[in-house]
Amino acid sequence: MESLTIGAFAKASRLSPKALRLYDELGLLTPARVDPLTGYRHYAPAQLERARLVAWLRRLGMPLARIREVCALDAPAAAREVRAYWARAEAAHDALGDLAAFLVDHLSRKDSAVNDANHPLELRYAALSDAGLVREGNQDTAYAGARLLAVADGFGGEGAPAGAAAVDALRELETGAASGGLLDVLQDALDRADETVRGFAESGTTLTALLWTGERLALVHIGDSRAYLLREGELFRITHDHTMVQSMVDEGRLTEAEAASHPQRSLLVRALGAGTRPAGRLPDLRLHDPRPGDRYLLCTDGLSTVVPDDELRRVLASGTGPGAAVRELVGLANAAGGPDNVSCVVADVRERSAAA
Repeated sequence: MESLTIGAFAKASRLSPKALRLYDELGLLTPARVDPLTGYRHYAPAQLERARLVAWLRRLGMPLARIREVCALDAPAAAREVRAYWARAEAAHDALGDLAAFLVDHLSRKDSAVNDANHPLELRYAALSDAGLVREGNQDTAYAGARLLAVADGFGGEGAPAGAAAVDALRELETGAASGGLLDVLQDALDRADETVRGFAESGTTLTALLWTGERLALVHIGDSRAYLLREGELFRITHDHTMVQSMVDEGRLTEAEAASHPQRSLLVRALGAGTRPAGRLPDLRLHDPRPGDRYLLCTDGLSTVVPDDELRRVLASGTGPGAAVRELVGLANAAGGPDNVSCVVADVRERSAAA
Protein backbone atom coordinates (compact mmCIF):
# COMPACT_ATOMS: atom_id res chain seq x y z
CA MET A 1 0.00 0.00 0.00
CA GLU A 2 1.24 3.46 -0.86
CA SER A 3 2.41 5.83 1.85
CA LEU A 4 0.08 8.46 3.25
CA THR A 5 0.66 12.18 3.12
CA ILE A 6 0.72 14.00 6.44
CA GLY A 7 -2.79 15.31 5.79
CA ALA A 8 -4.22 11.87 5.04
CA PHE A 9 -2.33 10.32 7.94
CA ALA A 10 -3.56 13.05 10.29
CA LYS A 11 -7.16 12.37 9.29
CA ALA A 12 -6.78 8.61 9.67
CA SER A 13 -4.99 8.81 13.02
CA ARG A 14 -7.10 11.66 14.46
CA LEU A 15 -3.92 13.64 15.13
CA SER A 16 -3.45 17.12 13.71
CA PRO A 17 -0.60 17.83 11.25
CA LYS A 18 0.81 20.20 13.86
CA ALA A 19 0.88 17.39 16.44
CA LEU A 20 2.49 15.01 13.94
CA ARG A 21 5.26 17.51 13.24
CA LEU A 22 5.88 17.88 16.99
CA TYR A 23 5.95 14.12 17.51
CA ASP A 24 8.44 13.81 14.66
CA GLU A 25 10.72 16.38 16.32
CA LEU A 26 10.51 14.50 19.60
CA GLY A 27 11.26 11.14 17.98
CA LEU A 28 7.88 9.82 19.10
CA LEU A 29 6.38 9.22 15.65
CA THR A 30 8.97 9.49 12.88
CA PRO A 31 7.66 9.56 9.27
CA ALA A 32 8.49 6.61 7.06
CA ARG A 33 9.88 9.00 4.46
CA VAL A 34 10.56 12.70 4.04
CA ASP A 35 10.69 14.08 0.52
CA PRO A 36 14.21 15.51 0.08
CA LEU A 37 12.99 18.29 -2.23
CA THR A 38 9.72 19.44 -0.68
CA GLY A 39 10.27 18.29 2.93
CA TYR A 40 6.79 16.71 2.92
CA ARG A 41 6.34 13.92 5.42
CA HIS A 42 4.95 10.56 4.33
CA TYR A 43 3.76 7.81 6.67
CA ALA A 44 3.34 4.07 6.22
CA PRO A 45 -0.15 2.67 6.86
CA ALA A 46 1.45 0.32 9.43
CA GLN A 47 2.23 3.39 11.56
CA LEU A 48 -1.45 4.09 12.13
CA GLU A 49 -1.71 1.73 15.08
CA ARG A 50 1.09 3.53 16.93
CA ALA A 51 -0.33 6.92 16.01
CA ARG A 52 -3.77 6.01 17.32
CA LEU A 53 -2.21 4.70 20.53
CA VAL A 54 -0.43 8.04 20.95
CA ALA A 55 -3.73 9.86 20.39
CA TRP A 56 -5.52 7.81 23.03
CA LEU A 57 -2.70 8.21 25.55
CA ARG A 58 -2.76 11.97 25.02
CA ARG A 59 -6.50 11.92 25.73
CA LEU A 60 -5.63 10.28 29.05
CA GLY A 61 -3.39 13.25 29.76
CA MET A 62 -0.17 11.22 29.68
CA PRO A 63 2.97 13.36 29.16
CA LEU A 64 4.78 12.93 25.87
CA ALA A 65 7.95 11.62 27.51
CA ARG A 66 5.94 8.88 29.22
CA ILE A 67 4.12 8.07 25.96
CA ARG A 68 7.47 7.54 24.24
CA GLU A 69 8.43 5.02 26.94
CA VAL A 70 5.09 3.20 26.68
CA CYS A 71 5.27 2.97 22.87
CA ALA A 72 8.69 1.34 23.10
CA LEU A 73 7.28 -1.58 25.13
CA ASP A 74 5.58 -4.76 24.00
CA ALA A 75 1.81 -4.87 24.45
CA PRO A 76 1.64 -6.58 27.89
CA ALA A 77 4.29 -4.26 29.37
CA ALA A 78 2.60 -1.23 27.81
CA ALA A 79 -0.70 -2.30 29.35
CA ARG A 80 0.93 -2.47 32.80
CA GLU A 81 2.39 1.01 32.35
CA VAL A 82 -0.97 2.46 31.32
CA ARG A 83 -2.60 0.80 34.33
CA ALA A 84 0.07 2.25 36.63
CA TYR A 85 -0.27 5.72 35.11
CA TRP A 86 -4.03 5.74 35.50
CA ALA A 87 -3.82 4.52 39.08
CA ARG A 88 -1.60 7.50 39.90
CA ALA A 89 -3.98 9.81 38.09
CA GLU A 90 -6.94 8.44 40.06
CA ALA A 91 -5.02 8.81 43.33
CA ALA A 92 -4.26 12.44 42.49
CA HIS A 93 -7.91 12.98 41.58
CA ASP A 94 -9.04 11.42 44.87
CA ALA A 95 -6.68 13.70 46.79
CA LEU A 96 -8.12 16.73 45.03
CA GLY A 97 -11.59 15.39 45.80
CA ASP A 98 -10.73 15.27 49.49
CA LEU A 99 -9.48 18.84 49.35
CA ALA A 100 -12.61 19.95 47.50
CA ALA A 101 -14.79 18.28 50.14
CA PHE A 102 -12.77 20.00 52.86
CA LEU A 103 -13.29 23.37 51.18
CA VAL A 104 -17.01 22.82 50.68
CA ASP A 105 -17.47 21.84 54.32
CA HIS A 106 -15.29 24.72 55.49
CA LEU A 107 -17.17 27.32 53.44
CA SER A 108 -20.61 25.90 54.19
CA ARG A 109 -20.12 26.04 57.93
CA LYS A 110 -18.06 29.25 58.04
CA ASP A 111 -15.48 27.90 60.47
CA SER A 112 -13.76 30.05 63.02
CA ALA A 113 -10.09 29.34 63.74
CA VAL A 114 -10.39 27.22 66.87
CA ASN A 115 -13.85 27.53 68.34
CA ASP A 116 -14.58 27.30 72.05
CA ALA A 117 -18.34 27.23 71.55
CA ASN A 118 -20.43 25.41 74.09
CA HIS A 119 -20.26 22.13 72.26
CA PRO A 120 -21.56 19.05 74.04
CA LEU A 121 -18.53 16.90 73.16
CA GLU A 122 -15.02 16.72 74.57
CA LEU A 123 -11.92 14.54 74.28
CA ARG A 124 -10.38 12.22 76.86
CA TYR A 125 -6.87 11.31 75.79
CA ALA A 126 -3.44 9.85 76.49
CA ALA A 127 -0.12 9.75 74.62
CA LEU A 128 2.95 7.55 74.96
CA SER A 129 6.27 7.34 73.10
CA ASP A 130 8.94 4.67 73.50
CA ALA A 131 12.34 4.08 71.89
CA GLY A 132 11.60 0.39 71.28
CA LEU A 133 14.13 -2.38 71.79
CA VAL A 134 16.55 -1.78 68.92
CA ARG A 135 17.06 1.95 68.37
CA GLU A 136 19.38 3.82 70.73
CA GLY A 137 17.42 7.07 70.60
CA ASN A 138 13.82 8.10 70.07
CA GLN A 139 13.02 10.33 67.09
CA ASP A 140 9.26 10.10 67.59
CA THR A 141 7.04 12.74 69.13
CA ALA A 142 3.60 12.08 70.61
CA TYR A 143 1.34 14.78 72.01
CA ALA A 144 -2.22 14.89 73.32
CA GLY A 145 -4.08 17.92 74.60
CA ALA A 146 -7.62 19.23 74.84
CA ARG A 147 -7.50 20.58 71.28
CA LEU A 148 -4.64 18.76 69.58
CA LEU A 149 -3.62 15.14 69.09
CA ALA A 150 -0.43 14.54 67.13
CA VAL A 151 2.35 12.09 66.32
CA ALA A 152 5.49 12.71 64.30
CA ASP A 153 8.23 10.34 63.20
CA GLY A 154 11.45 12.22 62.54
CA PHE A 155 14.24 10.90 60.35
CA GLY A 156 17.79 11.93 59.53
CA GLY A 157 20.52 13.19 61.82
CA GLU A 158 18.20 15.68 63.52
CA GLY A 159 15.00 13.72 63.23
CA ALA A 160 13.99 14.11 66.88
CA PRO A 161 13.98 17.93 66.92
CA ALA A 162 12.43 17.98 63.45
CA GLY A 163 9.45 15.94 64.61
CA ALA A 164 9.10 17.96 67.81
CA ALA A 165 9.21 21.22 65.84
CA ALA A 166 6.41 20.08 63.52
CA VAL A 167 4.16 19.23 66.46
CA ASP A 168 5.06 22.48 68.25
CA ALA A 169 3.94 24.48 65.21
CA LEU A 170 0.46 22.97 65.55
CA ARG A 171 0.45 23.32 69.34
CA GLU A 172 0.35 27.09 68.88
CA LEU A 173 -3.23 26.64 67.65
CA GLU A 174 -4.28 25.37 71.08
CA THR A 175 -4.33 28.89 72.47
CA GLY A 176 -7.18 29.82 70.16
CA ALA A 177 -5.53 33.20 69.63
CA ALA A 178 -4.94 32.78 65.89
CA SER A 179 -7.10 34.97 63.67
CA GLY A 180 -8.75 33.86 60.45
CA GLY A 181 -10.60 30.78 59.30
CA LEU A 182 -9.62 27.20 59.88
CA LEU A 183 -7.92 26.88 56.49
CA ASP A 184 -5.89 30.01 57.14
CA VAL A 185 -4.58 28.97 60.53
CA LEU A 186 -3.84 25.43 59.39
CA GLN A 187 -1.95 26.71 56.36
CA ASP A 188 0.05 29.14 58.50
CA ALA A 189 0.90 26.42 61.02
CA LEU A 190 1.92 23.96 58.31
CA ASP A 191 4.08 26.58 56.60
CA ARG A 192 5.81 27.30 59.91
CA ALA A 193 6.29 23.58 60.51
CA ASP A 194 7.76 22.96 57.06
CA GLU A 195 10.05 25.98 57.22
CA THR A 196 11.33 25.00 60.66
CA VAL A 197 11.88 21.37 59.73
CA ARG A 198 13.78 22.36 56.59
CA GLY A 199 16.22 24.13 58.88
CA PHE A 200 17.42 20.73 60.13
CA ALA A 201 19.97 19.55 57.58
CA GLU A 202 19.13 16.30 55.77
CA SER A 203 16.28 15.65 58.18
CA GLY A 204 12.51 15.51 57.99
CA THR A 205 9.42 14.16 59.68
CA THR A 206 6.01 12.68 59.17
CA LEU A 207 3.08 14.46 60.82
CA THR A 208 -0.37 13.13 61.60
CA ALA A 209 -2.61 15.29 63.77
CA LEU A 210 -6.21 15.94 64.72
CA LEU A 211 -7.17 19.48 65.68
CA TRP A 212 -10.37 19.94 67.70
CA THR A 213 -12.20 23.02 66.39
CA GLY A 214 -14.95 22.94 68.98
CA GLU A 215 -17.31 21.23 66.55
CA ARG A 216 -15.24 18.91 64.41
CA LEU A 217 -11.82 17.33 64.10
CA ALA A 218 -9.54 18.59 61.34
CA LEU A 219 -7.13 15.89 60.16
CA VAL A 220 -3.66 16.89 58.95
CA HIS A 221 -1.54 14.08 57.51
CA ILE A 222 1.71 13.68 55.61
CA GLY A 223 4.01 10.63 55.62
CA ASP A 224 3.40 7.10 56.89
CA SER A 225 2.25 7.65 60.45
CA ARG A 226 -1.42 6.74 60.69
CA ALA A 227 -4.79 7.66 62.13
CA TYR A 228 -7.52 5.13 62.89
CA LEU A 229 -11.12 5.49 64.00
CA LEU A 230 -12.93 2.90 66.10
CA ARG A 231 -16.66 3.42 65.69
CA GLU A 232 -19.31 0.98 66.90
CA GLY A 233 -16.71 -1.76 67.21
CA GLU A 234 -15.33 -1.39 63.67
CA LEU A 235 -11.81 -0.10 63.01
CA PHE A 236 -11.23 2.22 60.04
CA ARG A 237 -7.91 3.61 58.85
CA ILE A 238 -8.55 7.24 57.93
CA THR A 239 -5.15 8.11 56.46
CA HIS A 240 -3.27 6.95 53.38
CA ASP A 241 0.45 6.20 53.55
CA HIS A 242 2.64 8.48 51.47
CA THR A 243 5.26 5.85 50.65
CA MET A 244 6.75 4.48 47.47
CA VAL A 245 5.45 1.01 48.28
CA GLN A 246 1.89 2.27 48.87
CA SER A 247 2.07 4.01 45.49
CA MET A 248 3.05 0.68 43.94
CA VAL A 249 0.07 -0.98 45.64
CA ASP A 250 -2.23 1.76 44.34
CA GLU A 251 -0.86 1.17 40.84
CA GLY A 252 -1.40 -2.58 41.04
CA ARG A 253 2.34 -3.35 40.97
CA LEU A 254 2.31 -4.92 44.44
CA THR A 255 -0.25 -6.71 46.58
CA GLU A 256 -0.86 -5.64 50.17
CA ALA A 257 0.87 -8.83 51.33
CA GLU A 258 3.93 -8.10 49.19
CA ALA A 259 4.02 -4.51 50.42
CA ALA A 260 4.11 -5.60 54.06
CA SER A 261 7.49 -7.31 53.58
CA HIS A 262 8.95 -5.05 50.91
CA PRO A 263 12.49 -3.88 51.83
CA GLN A 264 11.62 -0.27 50.88
CA ARG A 265 8.25 -0.12 52.59
CA SER A 266 9.33 2.90 54.68
CA LEU A 267 10.62 4.98 51.75
CA LEU A 268 8.58 8.19 51.89
CA VAL A 269 7.39 10.14 48.88
CA ARG A 270 5.88 12.93 50.99
CA ALA A 271 7.03 14.37 54.31
CA LEU A 272 7.91 17.68 55.92
CA GLY A 273 11.46 18.86 55.27
CA ALA A 274 14.35 17.03 53.59
CA GLY A 275 13.14 17.98 50.12
CA THR A 276 10.59 15.13 50.10
CA ARG A 277 7.48 17.22 49.54
CA PRO A 278 7.01 18.19 45.89
CA ALA A 279 6.12 21.83 45.34
CA GLY A 280 2.40 22.48 45.63
CA ARG A 281 1.57 19.16 47.30
CA LEU A 282 0.28 19.88 50.76
CA PRO A 283 -0.44 17.41 53.54
CA ASP A 284 -3.83 15.72 53.32
CA LEU A 285 -6.57 17.75 54.99
CA ARG A 286 -9.94 16.35 56.00
CA LEU A 287 -12.75 17.18 58.40
CA HIS A 288 -14.36 14.57 60.67
CA ASP A 289 -17.65 14.82 62.50
CA PRO A 290 -17.05 12.99 65.78
CA ARG A 291 -19.73 11.05 67.60
CA PRO A 292 -19.96 10.17 71.29
CA GLY A 293 -18.25 6.80 71.74
CA ASP A 294 -15.75 7.29 68.91
CA ARG A 295 -12.15 6.37 69.70
CA TYR A 296 -9.24 7.71 67.65
CA LEU A 297 -5.74 6.22 67.42
CA LEU A 298 -2.77 8.10 66.00
CA CYS A 299 0.48 6.14 65.72
CA THR A 300 3.88 6.04 64.08
CA ASP A 301 4.88 3.13 61.88
CA GLY A 302 6.73 1.55 64.80
CA LEU A 303 3.30 0.34 65.86
CA SER A 304 1.43 -0.18 62.59
CA THR A 305 4.16 -2.23 60.88
CA VAL A 306 4.46 -4.83 63.66
CA VAL A 307 1.00 -5.00 65.26
CA PRO A 308 -1.79 -6.28 62.97
CA ASP A 309 -4.99 -4.29 62.57
CA ASP A 310 -7.06 -6.96 64.30
CA GLU A 311 -4.88 -6.59 67.41
CA LEU A 312 -5.22 -2.81 67.26
CA ARG A 313 -8.99 -3.20 67.12
CA ARG A 314 -8.99 -5.65 70.01
CA VAL A 315 -7.08 -3.26 72.27
CA LEU A 316 -9.09 -0.21 71.27
CA ALA A 317 -12.40 -2.03 71.71
CA SER A 318 -11.46 -3.56 75.07
CA GLY A 319 -13.10 -0.83 77.11
CA THR A 320 -9.94 0.26 78.92
CA GLY A 321 -9.18 3.96 79.21
CA PRO A 322 -6.83 5.84 76.87
CA GLY A 323 -3.88 5.56 79.27
CA ALA A 324 -4.15 1.80 79.59
CA ALA A 325 -4.71 1.48 75.83
CA VAL A 326 -1.53 3.34 74.83
CA ARG A 327 0.52 1.32 77.31
CA GLU A 328 -0.82 -1.95 75.95
CA LEU A 329 -0.23 -0.90 72.34
CA VAL A 330 3.38 0.08 73.02
CA GLY A 331 3.80 -3.19 74.90
CA LEU A 332 2.54 -5.16 71.90
CA ALA A 333 5.02 -3.39 69.60
CA ASN A 334 7.90 -4.21 71.93
CA ALA A 335 6.70 -7.79 72.35
CA ALA A 336 6.96 -8.09 68.57
CA GLY A 337 10.63 -7.14 68.76
CA GLY A 338 10.36 -3.38 69.10
CA PRO A 339 12.39 -2.78 65.90
CA ASP A 340 11.56 0.93 65.74
CA ASN A 341 10.53 3.82 67.94
CA VAL A 342 6.83 3.51 68.72
CA SER A 343 4.41 6.28 69.62
CA CYS A 344 0.67 6.45 69.88
CA VAL A 345 -2.17 8.68 70.99
CA VAL A 346 -5.60 7.38 71.95
CA ALA A 347 -8.51 9.77 72.37
CA ASP A 348 -12.15 9.12 73.25
CA VAL A 349 -14.99 11.39 72.19
CA ARG A 350 -17.54 11.75 74.95
CA GLU A 351 -20.37 14.01 75.98
CA ARG A 352 -19.28 16.90 78.13
CA SER A 353 -20.52 16.68 81.69
CA ALA A 354 -22.80 19.39 83.02
CA ALA A 355 -20.18 20.34 85.63
CA ALA A 356 -17.60 21.01 82.91
